[in-house]
Amino acid sequence: MDDFISSLTDEMLLHIISLLPFEAAIQTIFLSKRWKLLWQKSLVQHGTKEDLATAICSFLNTFNEHNPSKNTRKFEFYFDNGGVLLAFVGPNSKLHLCFSTEKQEFPIHFGLHLNFDQQNLPPQLSPCTFFVKSLHLVSVSHLTNETVSSILSNFQYLETLKITGCFGLRTINIGSEKQLVNLTIFECPDLKFLHIRSYKLKTFHYRGILPWFGTQNHFNLADAMLDCREGPSEDTLLYVKNIDPVLLTVKNVAVLTLCKWIFKAFFCPSLSTFLVEFQFYSLKELWWIDDSDERFDGDAIVSFLKLCPSLQQLFVTIDPKTYHLESTTNYAIQAGKTTQLRHLKLVKLEGFPNIGMEILLSKRLREFVISEPLILSSSSEGTSLQRLSKIPLHKTIPNKVGNFETQEHKWFYEFVELSDLSHINLKHLHMGL
Repeated sequence: MDDFISSLTDEMLLHIISLLPFEAAIQTIFLSKRWKLLWQKSLVQHGTKEDLATAICSFLNTFNEHNPSKNTRKFEFYFDNGGVLLAFVGPNSKLHLCFSTEKQEFPIHFGLHLNFDQQNLPPQLSPCTFFVKSLHLVSVSHLTNETVSSILSNFQYLETLKITGCFGLRTINIGSEKQLVNLTIFECPDLKFLHIRSYKLKTFHYRGILPWFGTQNHFNLADAMLDCREGPSEDTLLYVKNIDPVLLTVKNVAVLTLCKWIFKAFFCPSLSTFLVEFQFYSLKELWWIDDSDERFDGDAIVSFLKLCPSLQQLFVTIDPKTYHLESTTNYAIQAGKTTQLRHLKLVKLEGFPNIGMEILLSKRLREFVISEPLILSSSSEGTSLQRLSKIPLHKTIPNKVGNFETQEHKWFYEFVELSDLSHINLKHLHMGL
């Protein structure tokens, strides 16, 4: 059968694409090489670093999704010393800005000052008619940070901001009292200070070395990810006494990722000084990242879980490369001493070096978990799962590793292979981000 559509002009093909929803239109890339080349078309310009901000705003202002001659989604700008900006307009007012410059062994430090409430634009910029709601910044450097700050002052309707892979980035100062709801910062290894001024922030995802974290306004997060396995920056531990505002921002989260060392270093000292009961009443899903290897210390996680009366799903990962904090902290927090978990449905354990450690944690959980959760153990390769099963005493093998007896002395528990995984949610929401 002849392919008459692929023989049409670019203008006709672009017109066809413009009539489709983006999710359907993007699938045309798989129809033929002709369609693929059409999607790879870019608007290309050359100039200087000083021209960057104007060029980006001009690209956005001329973009029209419904006009075949103006809906080129890719923009390439080549500037001084081999610098390249790759911009891409995605669906639902999304914008990706990826900067590429010559890599440096010791990147020059710089800061990002992002103010989305600015009323007066820089004189060289005209107001942006394309309302960016979601922005992903990649590889910003000391050569482009001022340009980025200038451009973002034009994005007053921004709701989602993601910053990744910025080497040399030392400080981030974000101001958005009106719109910003979601903030993600991944793999910025030189970051030391993060300051946020926002009333509406609901989602905060962070992965990397933990910087000093400051807030100007109080906001209640519903979703928080603090995957800081690499530990704190040298400046962070100097500000332990100022962690209370941060603790309050995560008090009402429903989804949380937390490293054990953060709980030990920051949460415990603050919680021990609270005069009123403090609990994570809304927390439903927890990913706990532990640093234990040969010796499993369950005191920290047990103390934290007793602060989470509504918890439904628990994921525990042991990563021996995670930062280890030597501490003599007493985890007996008054607020959680009498808490019982009545809603816990799923516990998934991964990275445990031996079954004995899994059994130890399972026994500790049964001391205060009233429900009967499904307890799963993942193999080190993640290819198989075992579940903790209740076995009648007369069917068990004496002295089998992994058995532990209940208080009634009628049942034993052991891990058995699980074959049907179709009905089980095997991943925390933050896994794979």
